[in-house]
Amino acid sequence: MVLEIFSIVSLVEYNNYQGSAWMSAANGAVAEVNSIYTDAESFIKLREVNTELNSANTLLQQENEALRQALLDATHDTTLTERRIQQELVGFNQIPAKVISNKVCVGANNYLVVNKGTADGVRAEMGVVSSGGVVGIVYLSGAHTSIVLPVTHSKSSISCSIRGQSYFGYLQWDGRNTRTAYVDDIPRYAKINKGCVVQTSGYSNVFPPGIFVGRVTKVGNSSDGQSYRLDIVLGNDFASLRDVNIIATPYKAEIDTLNKHALQLTEQPE
Repeated sequence: MVLEIFSIVSLVEYNNYQGSAWMSAANGAVAEVNSIYTDAESFIKLREVNTELNSANTLLQQENEALRQALLDATHDTTLTERRIQQELVGFNQIPAKVISNKVCVGANNYLVVNKGTADGVRAEMGVVSSGGVVGIVYLSGAHTSIVLPVTHSKSSISCSIRGQSYFGYLQWDGRNTRTAYVDDIPRYAKINKGCVVQTSGYSNVFPPGIFVGRVTKVGNSSDGQSYRLDIVLGNDFASLRDVNIIATPYKAEIDTLNKHALQLTEQPE
């Protein structure tokens, strides 16, 4: 074995051709080893870089969500609609609440669940509003939660008027789209155009007058052809509704009692 090594060394050292061939082969082998080592090192570093990029991307997403929420909070009280709603509600006790369950489906009877109940002063038949306008009416209250019947429910019927005019009708939902509703029984001599504001009429003990409901998108004929039907785009996007205010109308119990007595009088035989 020693003689073989000695022979190879002598051959390479004292013969130019064999030495050159040996050096070329050795250099090629070293280059191949170096290439494998470099590729392995790059792969290991690439995994580290990929991990760092994923962490940075997650952090950026979190920062973006925080900035988005901060922007929403910063602009929460700046819309014209919300400012006007708050002006109309001056003197009314408002109970802030959050939507904790939201059933919103086209063609279904939708409802909301909020995180305030009788322990917070919430009672059935109280009006509910948000920054976008009328939401609905409290249907049932537990101690700490309440069910709200929104305007996107087939049984909802809220007295509305056209801003700046005396005409009024009842806001109803046809189940087609949770962003739209309609008002029927508007006189045909009324001058109403696309874009007119629809608001609460105040002809109830649930909502005060002037609370934004939506805007007219189309003026058409009612089913009997004797009056107008107004298609309305609602002020609220019920699919993303979160913060609401429940309105405690002053003297509601007194008004309810008077209405009950008045109804009894009308039902008495002459």
